Amino acid sequence: MKITFLGAAHEVTGSCTLIEAAGKNILVDFGMEQGIDTYENYDIPVIPGNIDAVFLTHAHIDHSGKIPALVKNGFRGNIYATFATYRLCEIMLRDSAHIQESEAEWQNRKAARRDGEQVEPLYNLADVEATLKLFKTYHYGESFEVFDGVSATFSDAGHLLGSSSILLKLREGGTERSVLFSGDLGNVTRPLIRDPEGPMDADFVVIESTYGDRLHGERPDYESQMTRIIQSTLDRGGNVVIPSFAVGRTQELLYLIRRIKEEGRIKGHDGFPVYVDSPLAVEATNVYSASSLLAPYYDKETTELLSAGKNPILFPGLRLSVTSDESKLINTDITPKVIISASGMCEAGRIRHHLKHNLWREESTVLFVGYQSEGTVGRRIINREKCVRLFNEEIAVKCHVETLAGISGHADRDMLLSWLSSMKTPARKVFVNHGDDKVCESFATLITESRGIFAEAPYSGDVFDLETGECIERGEIVRVSKKKQEKAQTKNSGAYNKLLEAFARLADVVTRYRQASVSDISNLTGLINSLMSKIESGKGKKKNNKNKPKNKKNKRK
Repeated sequence: MKITFLGAAHEVTGSCTLIEAAGKNILVDFGMEQGIDTYENYDIPVIPGNIDAVFLTHAHIDHSGKIPALVKNGFRGNIYATFATYRLCEIMLRDSAHIQESEAEWQNRKAARRDGEQVEPLYNLADVEATLKLFKTYHYGESFEVFDGVSATFSDAGHLLGSSSILLKLREGGTERSVLFSGDLGNVTRPLIRDPEGPMDADFVVIESTYGDRLHGERPDYESQMTRIIQSTLDRGGNVVIPSFAVGRTQELLYLIRRIKEEGRIKGHDGFPVYVDSPLAVEATNVYSASSLLAPYYDKETTELLSAGKNPILFPGLRLSVTSDESKLINTDITPKVIISASGMCEAGRIRHHLKHNLWREESTVLFVGYQSEGTVGRRIINREKCVRLFNEEIAVKCHVETLAGISGHADRDMLLSWLSSMKTPARKVFVNHGDDKVCESFATLITESRGIFAEAPYSGDVFDLETGECIERGEIVRVSKKKQEKAQTKNSGAYNKLLEAFARLADVVTRYRQASVSDISNLTGLINSLMSKIESGKGKKKNNKNKPKNKKNKRK
């Protein structure tokens, strides 16, 4: 019996772990890397067709996002998850496929102009549809046998609707071992979903460490904070613009706003409109509203609402915007309103249009409800830079800027320690992953020193014997070059983002020309066709720098 750490090792994203037991190869999560990449990950040492099963802790793309690529390349086993995780994967993986196809299409148009090689998307919508057919779902607390010698149980991780910790019980020959994967553990007393369940006993624990060096502090009164911000903004005649992640955070905000409206906390603005402007967020909101199917995943308060026939996140004045035309109309309406839109860090998506229309307005407010990474548009706004660049235009930051303090979907350091300590029988060993490079190490040290359980933070490629807990093979540490890190960090906010901005401006111009004269329309058509001819002829191409820096490799003893 062996466990091999492949992804989210000394990194926060790209979760992937391989279990070899009872003659079977089992993956726990297979996610995409997002944001800054510190280390090169080892490939799965088994061809997709020889993987027997996949277990998925939750639907977030950094845990689920590469599973369709596994299916594309030959995986045909079952994917085990909770029913709520399956329902969210239906929309999130389809959205991811659309992104993969769009990026590949753009790269291929660019390659064709320089007679370069064509690329395939990581996967397409057909691969996602094939993936969804492989899901086999269970509720929390149901123990089930997967193979002879392998059984599993899901418990509530409290991070996202349907998120789970997974206990695998393994039997090989005369040896029995158990491994508990924490998954992403959630914060406490959050809207809609329950707090994380205490852990089941296990020989080995794989625990996340996203906030392994931080404390959230005392839980703020989110409703009072939001009431103050909405009231003061509407009184000034402005809009409250909220950049938010489409799945999970948006629905929590709707829950809070529903309560604020029901309790009549906002004075003088009865029925104020609230827009959710993101196709993915709208789809996720519809999933969360499927109450009868998802009732087992909600907390007690939400379950009581559902039993009384109340939807926990829908209310009068809520407007769901799907099409681009519906999105544009939001900013033509002068009624003071709340606008919730993706993406959470303002790097792409419709939120940038709403910022363009509101950042310069002293009466409006931009409210942040999630962490903003260094270098993002969101961080620059929080830092109150004088201007930010949107759609090739400098937009003054004159609006009010607020942050909903303390809101987080992850357990903090003490919550993680408390969860681990509540095991009736201490684990033989703890493996720490899913955290920043230094955080993984410091949290492993903290567990060892404060709880008396030996903890270790494996790197990608490290293999451990599950009979003894000893490392039997060390992966080679390959640190990603700084240039590659910078390229990955700016991929969505660099040259291609500017191209998208330019395209959006052109689309707006073309729309306005519907009522123009025939001669003006002809002149614009000529300009566009002239530009396209120049592009298609390959003029103005820049040579790529082929000198790539070599990665430095560190061999561990």
